[in-house]
Amino acid sequence: MYIGGGLISIIVLILDLIAIVEVLQSGRAVMEKLLWILLILLLPLFGVLLYFLIGRK
Repeated sequence: MYIGGGLISIIVLILDLIAIVEVLQSGRAVMEKLLWILLILLLPLFGVLLYFLIGRK
């Protein structure tokens, strides 16, 4: 039984949720929030990495 992939998926999901909550609580414009959330949802790992590297203010 291989559970490593499932564990990684759960970690990525948790990071995605943290990023989405952070985006929603930010003082950004609504359209900017929507774009970040779409990026995070459509590209879970890449989107959250981009947000944490360049999207945070």
